[in-house]
This record gives sequence, C-alpha cells and structure tokens, in this order.
Amino acid sequence: MYCDACGAKIEEGQSFCRACGKAVGAVAPAPHPAKRVAAHLRVLTALWLARGVLLLVPGFFLLAFGHWHFPTEGPFDPQGLLRSLLSSIAWIMLVGAAACFVAAWGLLERAPWARIFTIVLGAISLVEVPFGTALGIYSLWVLLPESSETEYREAGAS
Repeated sequence: MYCDACGAKIEEGQSFCRACGKAVGAVAPAPHPAKRVAAHLRVLTALWLARGVLLLVPGFFLLAFGHWHFPTEGPFDPQGLLRSLLSSIAWIMLVGAAACFVAAWGLLERAPWARIFTIVLGAISLVEVPFGTALGIYSLWVLLPESSETEYREAGAS
C-alpha cells in the first residue's frame, strides 16, 4: 500500500505516513457546500428587477401614447376601443412591474413573505413566453423545494 498524498510506501498496521504524516485511510473532510438558495438569491433578485424594468418601460409608453388621436377611416370609430384597450394593457404591465419590484425588494431583504410571494409570481409568469417562463421556472426551482423554505428562513434570520 502507498500513501495517496506523497506516494511513499506504507507498511501493514501503520496509521500515519512516515514521509508526509498523513493519516492512512483518512478521507479529507469535504468543504462545506454552498447553500443552494443563498447562491441563487442575488441572481433571482436581479432577474426580478430586470423583469420589472422590462414591464415598466412599455407600460409607461402605452399609457403615454394611448391617448393619441388615431386615424379613423370607415364607418367604425376605433378611438374609444383602442384607448381603453391600450390603457388596460398599460395598467396591467405597470401593476406587474410593481409586483416584480416588490418581489425583488423582499428577496433582497430576505423578508419572510417574499418567498411565497415570489413563488406565486413565478407561477403566474410561466405563461409569459419566453422571459417570464424562464424566470418562473428558475424561481420555482430555487424557492419551491421544502429544503429551500428552511434555508430561506435561516438566511433571513442571519
């Protein structure tokens, strides 16, 4: 048998290597693994902020330009319909952006309610292809497992 650290020959019954002093048959302890939730929480926070901005900009654009005068040709006047439709879409986007910012702030502060809020928001965003779907899947993968709840609570307490 030979020492796996230095390659010196180890005789039967020897508990330490005479050349380097390493314990025979001892396995070095593995380094403490990084916490899964803690490793992904900053990335998740940044992605929710980015999604909030991606909803905020077009929401304000639609809200600002939804009141322009649209050309009317023919017997049907689309002014009222277009204005109400664009205004409704704009407000939905602005409320969604606000929810993304609240989720990001809660995750950054490690607020106890933020995990559940982000899970719900991630599940809702699954239908918004492609960025919302990817962010929803990533959020659910990080925050949904039972072990994540304990780890998130510990991160919030520290």
